[in-house]
Amino acid sequence: MDSLQNIHFIAIGGAAMHNLAIVLAQKGCNVTGSDDEIYEPSRTKLDNVGILPTQMGWFPDKIHTDIDAIILGMHARADNPELIKAQALGLKIYSYPEYIYSQSVHKQRIVIAGSHGKTTTTAMILHVLKHQNRNFDYMVGAKIEGFDTMTKLSDDAPVIVIEGDEYLSSPIDRRPKFYHYHHHIALITGIAWDHINVYPTFEGYVQQFENLADASPKSGYLTYDQSDELLNAVAQKPRADLLTVGYEAHPHLLKNGKTFLLTPENEEVEVPFFGLHNMKNLAGAKNILTQIGVTDKAFYEAIMSFRGAANRLEIVAQGHNSVIYRDFAHAPSKVEATQAAVKAQFPDRKLIACLELHTFSSLNKNFLGQYKNKLNSPDIAIVYYSPKTIAHKKLEAIAPHEIIEAFNNPNLKVFTEREELTAFLKSQSWGKTNLLLMSSGTFDKMDLRELSTLIEN
Repeated sequence: MDSLQNIHFIAIGGAAMHNLAIVLAQKGCNVTGSDDEIYEPSRTKLDNVGILPTQMGWFPDKIHTDIDAIILGMHARADNPELIKAQALGLKIYSYPEYIYSQSVHKQRIVIAGSHGKTTTTAMILHVLKHQNRNFDYMVGAKIEGFDTMTKLSDDAPVIVIEGDEYLSSPIDRRPKFYHYHHHIALITGIAWDHINVYPTFEGYVQQFENLADASPKSGYLTYDQSDELLNAVAQKPRADLLTVGYEAHPHLLKNGKTFLLTPENEEVEVPFFGLHNMKNLAGAKNILTQIGVTDKAFYEAIMSFRGAANRLEIVAQGHNSVIYRDFAHAPSKVEATQAAVKAQFPDRKLIACLELHTFSSLNKNFLGQYKNKLNSPDIAIVYYSPKTIAHKKLEAIAPHEIIEAFNNPNLKVFTEREELTAFLKSQSWGKTNLLLMSSGTFDKMDLRELSTLIEN
């Protein structure tokens, strides 16, 4: 591993950034950082290892010639005063994907990409490798049970598994993060337009994944969801000496609300997760693990105890005949898949599904039409958004009737105040009813413990 010792993070509070900072501090590097706002759990985690900035803000005085590397996060801007000074001093500046690559040049690099499912697929792979006591490094976009951090960088691991995000690498590098990892093995879970603020056209968004596949090395390996027609076209483009392997949902069956995998030997293996989308994630993860030497027996033995990644169909509260789930779903394809999974798993229960529009894409009028018919299957469908969030993102205001029209659901209920949404949920009958909360945000810090009282044990 590189011998860099003095490392400064500009925008240290980000989800990936603070985890990388903690890992480097624990390895003995002298880590400093700045940010203008740091939320939980990043704040406490940084404080616990002694690298929480003492003051919020940007301080050019922190930038000096003794710094070996600057790691620049997306939360900063191109005119950040610390960045400008670092550039003036000629310091080495990395985006975090560039830095991770720099520390894994001699490792086998596995990249999991796609518009949806990449966190869960990555988490499945990590879970199985840990169960097998394999030595590996990783970077994943959510907290996973059994892992202390979302990043690990070691000197001796022969392989690294990386969740490859298609979003911008940094304020001064507008290439997708996954370009920087220079994969040997790649998986693409699916393609569905997202990040309209970065990729204003669908064609431009799709091109990023085609470029990723094109970047596969000779004798490389690419696996992909062959049920995705668009991805099928991208993946099957002729590429010299690249092994491409499609997959579809792993064979499975439902019994009394439980999911069982059907193995090649036609044995039934019960797993604690569900949904067609997760059966696809599982199939992709299995392909990757097979490629690096994990046997079928070892895979099925390990996957039985996989509990999922944080905020991915995570149980908030559970009673005798009701469950409250929260899920990171926010893009149209994710919303459609997640609610379909809950509906299929509990066909005899009413489903109340609540989506928060929180991202640049979901709050952009030019993108709203992508949600057409995506929220029509729940018994009660709800959309929540905050006009304050729209104003903060400097987007055009949206009226509730425009949401209803875009979703093409005249029965859709739209709320713009957290208290009104909470009151509506509390007024519902909760016998044989599930609640699905979908958001990359927090519903304006909705009190989930208060909602948990709706469920009778």
